[in-house]
Amino acid sequence: MAVIPAAASDGDKYIYIPEDKPEGYVYISEGEDKMKERDNAVSVHGSIQADILFPETDLEIGETVYNDKILGNIFGDVALYSKYVDAGLRFEYLQHPLPGYEPDYKGWGVPNIYVKGRFGKFELTAGDFYEQFGNGFILRTYEDRALGIDNSIRGGRLSTRNINGMRFTVLGGVQRRFWDWSLKSQVYGADAEVYLNQLSHKLADHGWSWMVGASYVLKHEEDENVIVPGTTYKLNLPKVVSAFDVRTQFMKNGFDVLVEYAWKSQDPSYDNNYTYANGNAIMLSGSYSRSGLGVLLQAKRSDNMAFRSKRSQDLSSAFINNMPPFAYQSTYALAAIYPYATQAAPGEWAFTGNVTYKFKRKTPLGGKYGTSITVNASYIRGLNRETPELFNKTQYGTNGGKTKFFCMGETYYRDIDVLIEKRIVRDFLLNFTYVNQVYNQTILEGHGGNVHANIFILDGKWTMSKKVTGRMELQYLQTEQDQKDWSYGLIEVSWSPYLMFSVSDMWNNGGTGTHYWMGSVTATYKANRLMLGYGRSRAGYNCSGGVCRYVPAFRGFQISYNYNF
Repeated sequence: MAVIPAAASDGDKYIYIPEDKPEGYVYISEGEDKMKERDNAVSVHGSIQADILFPETDLEIGETVYNDKILGNIFGDVALYSKYVDAGLRFEYLQHPLPGYEPDYKGWGVPNIYVKGRFGKFELTAGDFYEQFGNGFILRTYEDRALGIDNSIRGGRLSTRNINGMRFTVLGGVQRRFWDWSLKSQVYGADAEVYLNQLSHKLADHGWSWMVGASYVLKHEEDENVIVPGTTYKLNLPKVVSAFDVRTQFMKNGFDVLVEYAWKSQDPSYDNNYTYANGNAIMLSGSYSRSGLGVLLQAKRSDNMAFRSKRSQDLSSAFINNMPPFAYQSTYALAAIYPYATQAAPGEWAFTGNVTYKFKRKTPLGGKYGTSITVNASYIRGLNRETPELFNKTQYGTNGGKTKFFCMGETYYRDIDVLIEKRIVRDFLLNFTYVNQVYNQTILEGHGGNVHANIFILDGKWTMSKKVTGRMELQYLQTEQDQKDWSYGLIEVSWSPYLMFSVSDMWNNGGTGTHYWMGSVTATYKANRLMLGYGRSRAGYNCSGGVCRYVPAFRGFQISYNYNF
């Protein structure tokens, strides 16, 4: 367990955080006796999440006509926590899923159940679990309900905590793909990290933190009949695919430098047109922070790094790994119209940078309350790949074409974001954002060419009283391509902590002239949260972590309920 002084502690109060605490929970204890009492206690936590849509036909927005009158995604989690043993399960009812989820997402049952035991410095898990090695280049399993992703592993995992400055994990099992755990494919892996500053007093005395890590992942998948188009030739598919990852990270005096390299053996699949080249990825990340200043610079090159437990799979399921996103992902409506999805299969050169500076109070640029400025930039290009020597006019069975390391191909995505946060008066905070985007719609969506967009955003927050807050957004997107210009407005009033009212409209004023209006009210009471909404939603991509899901346009009445215990 970890014990740290509470931020607002006095006397003998401490925040007690178990090593594997449920996310979002903080335990308060007073003194060692109380801590021991809680350490031996058994607690139960859980949640319920239900998102419901009553769809209506609206041909103006090109909405699909739904056969089901009610659509919904429903989840229920419960977990038991104790000193030595944890256990939990999750129930899902997705028989009539919300718009845009893959057809195989449909189903219901208990897809996640586990038991976890802790014995001294060791932890053993049996059942369904999530894991990430390094930055996820060769292994990242996780759940994202908004994207319809749950690629957990069902099997076993043994991990150490901190034994002489070292952490170690070994695992194996079958991967979830919606409601299927195919025994035709298994995933095994091992990961180790050594913290040299814990082994060397000299490093620790000089303020150095130095980590060295390595990972290995093996996929074993049974053979299948993949025929070269236009022939009767069957591909000789490897049953075993191996992937390695090495990394090191240095930290001192606000500086943080990370270098990571990954390599994957031949893995012909749907993603790479069943070609036989190896995959590789390298990333360099550097950051510096001090009071009022933060700087982050990163570069990444990846080639043929799509890694799935099912080689014939497409879309977003069955991924063993996840390549870190390098494009800034805005939460504002118009800035998210053209999001970037990481191109793991063909590969990419990606660069990103972020600088945040806060001008102090009572300075010419800081003013009375200070001013914060953030600049984000992303630049992503494809690889300059030679045309492979085709076999029967197809890439099947070829090496896919070689690439030179420093040669770059066409631009996939580029953006520059400038965010200015300024408190005008004590009760009014104003944010201004400017975004300039170049979005290769042909590569990312399969049509349209390059989209050049300028986006302007004003976000104002007014604290009317201790309980009442008002917020307003005004956004404008200007482009000569795709659907032309967009406007967006939002008004939100909240009475903390119980009620929030919101109305918004997204208007395609440069193209179709269609309005996508929405109104909602959200009520919160203790551990309950209920949202009721009605309106339209435009077709587009919902993205997170470089992974995107297409969502068709729809109109209807929405209900969202969350409960945590």
